[in-house]
Amino acid sequence: MVFYNKILKCYVLIDLKIGQMKAEYAGQMNMYLNYYNEEINDKGDNKPIGIILCKSKKDIAIDYALGGLSNNVFSSTYTYYIPKKEELINEIEKVLNDSK
Repeated sequence: MVFYNKILKCYVLIDLKIGQMKAEYAGQMNMYLNYYNEEINDKGDNKPIGIILCKSKKDIAIDYALGGLSNNVFSSTYTYYIPKKEELINEIEKVLNDSK
């Protein structure tokens, strides 16, 4: 996924991976960031930021994979959570009531 952050004035690239973080994901993201920096960025844009979201990661291996990159590449984990239908309805109603 690619977003543009108006406050930071840069593209934010997010890569969602199903399994454990692998070193090659960092290389792949680094390639995407280099492409955006050279081909997509406009004058005045800051360097793009890359975020890799994985189910799990081994910190030491990832530290080595991400270390020394000139681009901003970050790795984090995610969890699965599917709320119940009633919870979603309550949250939507709460947001709607708060906005009135």
